[in-house]
Amino acid sequence: MNLDFNKEEFKRQVLENVKTLKRKTIETATKQQIYQAVAFALRDLITDRWIATHKTYEEKDAKIVYYLSMEFLMGRALGNNLINLMAKKEVEEALAELGINYNDIEEEEPDPGLGNGGLGRLAACFLDSLATLEYPAYGCGIRYRHGIFEQKIVDGYQVEQPDNWLENGNPWEIRRSEYACEVKFGGNVRVEKKENGEDRFIQENCHTIIAVPYDIPILGYNNYTVNTLRLWDARAIIKFDFNKFDQGEYQKAVEQQYLAETIVEVLYPNDNHIQGKELRLKQQYFFVSASVQTAVKKFKSKHNDLKDLPKKIAIQMNDTHPSMAVAELMRILIDEEDLSWDEAWNITTQVCAYTNHTIMSEALEKWPVELFSRLLPRIYQIIEEINRRFCLELLIRYKDDHERIRRMAIISDGQVKMAWLAIVGSHSVNGVAALHTEILKNQELKDFYELYPHKFNNKTNGITQRRWLAKANPKLAALITDTIGDGWFTDLTELNKLVPYKENEAFRKKFMEIKYENKIKLAEYIKKHNNIEIDPNSIYDIQIKRLHEYKRQLLNVLHILYLYNQLKAHPDMDFYPRTFIFGAKAAPGYRRAKLIIKLINTVADIINKDEHINGKIKVVFVENYNVSIAEKLFPAADISEQISTASKEASGTGNMKFMLNGAVTIGTLDGANIEIKEEVGDENIFIFGLTADQVIEYYKNRNYNPWDIYNTNQDLRLVLTQLINGFLSPENPELFREIYDSLLNGGDEYFVLKDFDSYAQTHRRIVEAYKNREEWTKMQIMNVAKSGKFSSDRTIKEYAEEIWNLEPIHVSVD
Repeated sequence: MNLDFNKEEFKRQVLENVKTLKRKTIETATKQQIYQAVAFALRDLITDRWIATHKTYEEKDAKIVYYLSMEFLMGRALGNNLINLMAKKEVEEALAELGINYNDIEEEEPDPGLGNGGLGRLAACFLDSLATLEYPAYGCGIRYRHGIFEQKIVDGYQVEQPDNWLENGNPWEIRRSEYACEVKFGGNVRVEKKENGEDRFIQENCHTIIAVPYDIPILGYNNYTVNTLRLWDARAIIKFDFNKFDQGEYQKAVEQQYLAETIVEVLYPNDNHIQGKELRLKQQYFFVSASVQTAVKKFKSKHNDLKDLPKKIAIQMNDTHPSMAVAELMRILIDEEDLSWDEAWNITTQVCAYTNHTIMSEALEKWPVELFSRLLPRIYQIIEEINRRFCLELLIRYKDDHERIRRMAIISDGQVKMAWLAIVGSHSVNGVAALHTEILKNQELKDFYELYPHKFNNKTNGITQRRWLAKANPKLAALITDTIGDGWFTDLTELNKLVPYKENEAFRKKFMEIKYENKIKLAEYIKKHNNIEIDPNSIYDIQIKRLHEYKRQLLNVLHILYLYNQLKAHPDMDFYPRTFIFGAKAAPGYRRAKLIIKLINTVADIINKDEHINGKIKVVFVENYNVSIAEKLFPAADISEQISTASKEASGTGNMKFMLNGAVTIGTLDGANIEIKEEVGDENIFIFGLTADQVIEYYKNRNYNPWDIYNTNQDLRLVLTQLINGFLSPENPELFREIYDSLLNGGDEYFVLKDFDSYAQTHRRIVEAYKNREEWTKMQIMNVAKSGKFSSDRTIKEYAEEIWNLEPIHVSVD
């Protein structure tokens, strides 16, 4: 029980909030209004800790990490905060005494539209772990007003609609106008001489935006630490031009505010056009500049010598999006603080660190020089100078190897290469899984590894067990706690104590019952939202992740079509019922990914309506996949699909969430799958397909011809033919021609056909294993028991000790 929580006081506060905030009584208030009243009551309790935390940091002059990320996929705050406050049971009881069902209230909270994929969810898990481990930290990002989009499936197609997550406000956030700062775009740079004869650079005639912070509390588990997620909103210097309004120019009167708000309107605006590219670049500089300015200002409030900045500040760039932090910190130190270039560079490289999240070269951001220099003239000048000095360093080392110098230059071929800037300007460059880091060192970033081997290190990703087990799967969490104690909440390696219990028949029985209950809950959700009835006794095979070709949802759906063909050709064959579940969003401008969503839904429609197969296969596409839906899917899964093309997935964290909830992985030797295999053993995971080395070799030698597979595999040939012969779309036989061509005439870039046979064979092995339910349950228990390595607590401890040099600061409340 949480000793700070007073049930009677909480009930009084909820009733008071309903009255003062909504002018209602508890009997007349809507569920949304009651949710708001509950959230504000809890925020009051949290705020005492929040104030105490930052007072302690000030008193102890703590070093702080600023975690810069374009995404924070937080999920709902209410349930997670209650777990970390250790007050969920008491709040449920208090609300019940007021005649309120807690579950109804929790469902009223929208998922914050602050992230989209694994990058953002990792950032959210990291914030949870930083607070739980008592490390001083700020998460820094953008307060997107609409998130990426709300996904609707209409006639099988993805349709993007605005994600109005802020429609009813956000009770967890506090506007901090006193910390607003200016961010400048465009204009020109004027040079004047300082008294010592050096140049001073002044950006003028620019368009200035005001960055206004909104702070959200991030609670540690079972402690008093409350860190901060700081999200930046944008407003114009002059929000409303009264003179223009008075002259009847109503639109121009608010034009500047509209232009400012565009920056924070949507996560990842479509950049298939120059306006979208410009907006993305603005977004990145906007939140980076505001965050770095604030960090330096906070440091200066207590310290005089900027050379001590690395002792008190660490900046972690989560992928390439925030890499302008290097140039922005240089700008502040040189232009505003009058440091010399060498002094500023020495400080910057000690402060900044870079996490690479991709092996895909196209995802290593590059910006056209013309766009960059026009929008950010002073930042571009600084990057030019960083590049000039860096190229001189390369010339000394590599002499006449001009091709190598061209490859490594930060500015080359008319582009500014942001990953290169992050590497050169940081003291640490880390990958996010052992394989990923090795590929970076030996392939994608080989030139830089040879130059800076001391900078490169690995930090395998992790997930927070508080959300992904305690919150998402409370009955399994309770069984584990009853069996081995609650130490796993803060030390996930404690789960290793479950290993002997796989031989305990009573434990296995309870484990199986909980999995079945979770499957029933998911079946009810799918019936309600998709109007599809699925069998909880079938194998739940789930693939949920961002829709990208390298993640190979296409391999999955082609295999489903293959199974359907087998069942149609042999109606009496021995076939264990299977339910295939997908959840994924495709980027609005990613045409082929959206076509794959249409293919999945078309196949689902055909199979689900075919009464002759007696429901032996069901296919479900869950629309608008987000954290709250994920919390329903992971606990119910039997099979975890982690089937990316080997060498393409940096790490994955969905694989860890499935594992923690007792799903068994089918996967390639890619990303963190390799480390999962090392933990659970070969007998508790199903590996198939090409290895990373084989894939890289095929790319290098260009000796793979998908037509060879088409010509020799009759079953697969039928599936491919069905893409274009009208079977799937009689009214438009050419609908899926692009997918067909990408596989056969486009070279099958992601080896879907090459891995198909191995994938199909492995699925047959899975079904045979599943039929022996006792042995299968032992496999599931082993996956849970061996997931200890994959806690974000472990990952954050490694970052803190090996990159940030950060000390935990204990917070107490009188």
